Amino acid sequence: MAEEEDDADTEEEARGQIQNLETKIRQFSLALMLDGENDANNAIISINAGAGGTEAQDWAEMLFRMYARWVERKGYKSEIIDLQPGDEAGIKSVTFTASGKYAYGYLKSEKGIHRLVRISPFNAGGKRHTSFASLFVYPELDNEIVVEIEDKDLRVDVFRASGAGGQHVNKTSSAIRITHLPTGIVVQCQQEKSQHRNRDLAMKVLRSRLYEHEKQKQDEKIQEVNAGKDDIAWGNQIRSYVLHPYQMVKDHRIGLDIGNVNSVLDGDIDPFIEGVLMARKAS
Repeated sequence: MAEEEDDADTEEEARGQIQNLETKIRQFSLALMLDGENDANNAIISINAGAGGTEAQDWAEMLFRMYARWVERKGYKSEIIDLQPGDEAGIKSVTFTASGKYAYGYLKSEKGIHRLVRISPFNAGGKRHTSFASLFVYPELDNEIVVEIEDKDLRVDVFRASGAGGQHVNKTSSAIRITHLPTGIVVQCQQEKSQHRNRDLAMKVLRSRLYEHEKQKQDEKIQEVNAGKDDIAWGNQIRSYVLHPYQMVKDHRIGLDIGNVNSVLDGDIDPFIEGVLMARKAS
């Protein structure tokens, strides 16, 4: 009607309403897909630098920044549980939480190997370098889900926190490392000044990892018949971030390419997350 009457203002208003409706339909469609057992839970994210020293550690820090920005964009809250700084730059590993509705449902698709290709800022020769970092995501469990952990299965080590953190953190043995002996799973926390608080956070991560460990074992039994099942391993990356000789981020699972690398590294990763969710539901 607006076009017939050559009413530009009404036409613009109608286009805006259509865009809003399309956005709501897309959000509703995604919400229907997030129907997994723990999809509505908070998420615990762990990023680890791959082999390659400073290059890989710098890439791990870049990934951490990307996901921290995504958490901000979604209006979620974040808390660092453990951070191991790199030898010269970057980080060796970091574990943090993303707290908000469906945080785990969204972020579970990000689990895997992330590959960076760029001109090395740490090499005077200006050579192209490839770095890897791994990302794991676990659902944060609420008190209704019981994961039995016996004291005899735990080894608890107390040590002084490393890196910056103030005089109190560095001079007292407030950091906690907990090893679950039956599975070999190790978690640690050194971000808080209180040993008790660090232990509580470490146990929260351990409960989530043990739950995911058992769930993965069950899934593997179900999928034993699938000979082509891929493992998370170096060289088996889910996504590549290429900064040289061209700029492109490519998700290898769904074939999605985005040329605005800076936007992606600034946390704009929803197209990848939503694309993977849509593809999984379609299959």
